Amino acid sequence: MTNTRPATARTSPPFAADEATMLGAWLDFHRATLALKCEGLGAEQLRERACPPSSLSLLGLVRHMAEVERHWFRQVLAGQELDPSGRYWTEEFPDGDFDLVDGADPVADTAVWQAEVAFARSAVEGLPLDTVGAGRWRGNEVTLRWILVHMIEEYARHNGHADLLRERIDGSTGE
Repeated sequence: MTNTRPATARTSPPFAADEATMLGAWLDFHRATLALKCEGLGAEQLRERACPPSSLSLLGLVRHMAEVERHWFRQVLAGQELDPSGRYWTEEFPDGDFDLVDGADPVADTAVWQAEVAFARSAVEGLPLDTVGAGRWRGNEVTLRWILVHMIEEYARHNGHADLLRERIDGSTGE
């Protein structure tokens, strides 16, 4: 095993800041962590599965997080009407973001994820944390604060998966 330090910049969240700054910084920290876990790998490595029967792969995580960003910031916060199936879903593969990576293009899928992150950053800029989203989730109103906390939780959970996947691929461990 190696303990390597990737080249992608990742900024640690501040130890003291207002709530909105803190939540935004933690979300960006976790976004950067997923990017770091994928850095320097080829397409086949990004598609590599954890172990049967799991369909988890780093590319699947990137695709999943693109869909999560899309759902919470475009649909729930901004109220955009979107195809409920997302980009990767099929009737046969409702978890297509994870299951259908064998022929996927990591460059294109990473660009989609980065575009969704950019949209999310723009959508929250200047909004108070108590802002209620224009869309609903299962009939409930959702605040920006809830969305940000949920997104931090979602990334943190999947970054744990990404740690294990990356270590399995090339032995890299670390931040």
